[in-house]
Amino acid sequence: MAAAGEAILSRPLALALVPATVHLVLGPLLPSAWAPAGLAALLLAALALSRGRAPLLRYTVCACLLPPLYTALRRALSLSPGPGISWPLLLLAHAASALAVTALELLPRAVPATASRTPTPLQPTITSRLLALSRPDLLPLAGAFTFLALAVIGGMFVPYYTGKVIDILGSQYDQRIFLFAIFCMCATSMGSSIAAGLRGGLFTFTMSRLNRRIRSQLFSSLVQQEIAFFDATKTGDITSRLSTDTALMSRSVALNVNVLLRSLVNTVGIVSFMFSLSWKLTLLIFIESPLTILIQKMYNLYHMRLVLQVQDSIARSNQLAGEIVSSIKTVRSFAAEDLESELFEKKLQETHQLKNKRDLVTAVYLLCHRLAQLLMQVVMLYCGQLLVNDGQMTSGNLIAFILYQMDFGDYVRTLIHMYSEMTHSVGAAEKVFEYLDREPRVHTDGTLVPESLQGHLEFKDVTFSYPAKPDVQVLQDVSFEVRAGEVTALVGPSGGGKTTCVSLLQRFYEPQSGRILLDGRPIQEYDHKYYHSKVALVGQEPTLFALSVRDNIRYGLDHCPQADVAAAAHSASARDFIERMDHGFDTDVGEAGGQISAGQKQQIAIARALVRQPRILVLDEATSSLDAHTELSIQRALAREPAAAALVIAHRLTTVQRADRIVVLEGGRVVERGTHSQLMELGGCYSRLVLGQFTNGEQGAAAGEKGSGHGERQ
Repeated sequence: MAAAGEAILSRPLALALVPATVHLVLGPLLPSAWAPAGLAALLLAALALSRGRAPLLRYTVCACLLPPLYTALRRALSLSPGPGISWPLLLLAHAASALAVTALELLPRAVPATASRTPTPLQPTITSRLLALSRPDLLPLAGAFTFLALAVIGGMFVPYYTGKVIDILGSQYDQRIFLFAIFCMCATSMGSSIAAGLRGGLFTFTMSRLNRRIRSQLFSSLVQQEIAFFDATKTGDITSRLSTDTALMSRSVALNVNVLLRSLVNTVGIVSFMFSLSWKLTLLIFIESPLTILIQKMYNLYHMRLVLQVQDSIARSNQLAGEIVSSIKTVRSFAAEDLESELFEKKLQETHQLKNKRDLVTAVYLLCHRLAQLLMQVVMLYCGQLLVNDGQMTSGNLIAFILYQMDFGDYVRTLIHMYSEMTHSVGAAEKVFEYLDREPRVHTDGTLVPESLQGHLEFKDVTFSYPAKPDVQVLQDVSFEVRAGEVTALVGPSGGGKTTCVSLLQRFYEPQSGRILLDGRPIQEYDHKYYHSKVALVGQEPTLFALSVRDNIRYGLDHCPQADVAAAAHSASARDFIERMDHGFDTDVGEAGGQISAGQKQQIAIARALVRQPRILVLDEATSSLDAHTELSIQRALAREPAAAALVIAHRLTTVQRADRIVVLEGGRVVERGTHSQLMELGGCYSRLVLGQFTNGEQGAAAGEKGSGHGERQ
């Protein structure tokens, strides 16, 4: 028995509502003399059972006390006692109690002075910044808000004149008054429709312009960030900011504010009209507002959770599909087509089940909402019929009131929904502004643009750790130089720091200590475009864009004649295969250069570097996919540029052994430097690398060459 009592008391919602429900149903059935005592007993039962469970306790207390208080006040003011405790009176008491408690719960509670309060200036700042971004659209926005006001005002008069027409038809017919009412109803309806169309068009126009403006600014900010930012940030997060969040931001002013203001003005106007038609029925409809808010909040709680789960599930499916399509050659080579199809089917099934749950929640919500509307309409018709019989309102006014009441619940629900949408828009704007306000850690604001550049490069005591792993030093006090007109090779085992040196030279990162000098000046001082036109990089896996061959070669150059493009392609031994293509230099290479071979991509990348006529050419395994004949042709072409300096990273000894200087990196330090023959005599790290290739049958003859001179052991 005690356990059963504990189980019942664990349901505060049902328990606290029981006294109010009994009070509403049985109150009018009590004899007049018993009414005060019966109400007091119900109140005591509510206090005992609720045990301080606010806000339901406050609702029950208010609903039970209002009827006897109303009767006592009428007697104290020497007014007629009225009809006594009746169902209309109790309905009004419950409606007023529900309205008061709901308003009290929705108001922000004051924070005690002793409590720690964290200032939140972010949302007002975001709102002001959104308005500032919308400033170029001030004129169309002003027009949109003007038409919004006209549409709302015109729409509110349509039910009013509909009721007038019914009153005219139900009483003594007067054709002049009838035609005037019809004219007013048609004029307000037509004007409201035209204004609504213009309002929607202007808001859509401003939303599109704001979306384009935000995306443009965000993309410009993103491409200015340092490479470490992209290393630490997922590509999906960036694309989500560019697509989803910018769309939510642009809707915040043009759509959300539009719907929010329209619903708010409509709600206030409808309540005013309803109050003028019947203040008693107006109080009664406030029973629907708390019920609508409760249903909407419960729906939002479950629906938003399922929406997020559906979005995550769709993202996982898309990620799997993209991974399979991009790796289709690997899938085909391992005959894993059926396996990948089954995996994708499982992802789709997971998404389907989540969508079914989401749709079920929506269906239950719509059912509860419709039932609540139907219940209110039945109560309204019953109470309205009593007022019409008492002569307190006409039939036309009752119909107009019901028309207003049908829209009232929808507008209240829209207000709640748009408040949630505005919150989401502010959250999305916060993420976007976080990227917009981010200052890149590698600045590109240098201004040095010398008329001539020798191309003398120096690394001086450079120490570097990647931002993702600050405790691991990739380079430690690295020093070497690349002289103009010479070829310097960086060699060493994997992980020695060769590619990191290239990344620092390209200004992808900043070293923690030490300096990188170009002609005796720090590379940070040079103008960004000028520097990268004089220092060109060709990587092992070059990136080509879905453009023509010509556009890929002259990528990043404002003015580049076709003669220079053809000359660079000839120097890279690429002109022959380019001219054999269907459209020559106008041939599209496909996404990431997928329409051409890996060797052809490297040749086009070399041509893209040579067309800039750089003073320093950085080749990071740039000929790894080329045959020996093509590689030799490119080396001869580079040799015809004696003034240019070259920094080569390669494992082929045919490239390295001809270098003027070889720098050996191991464990992030320079351990050896010298020529090929000098380093072979030392018998150190470089010699071991060469002998390792010889053991594997590569470059055997070159590995045995020795010459005069002395190397230097670090």
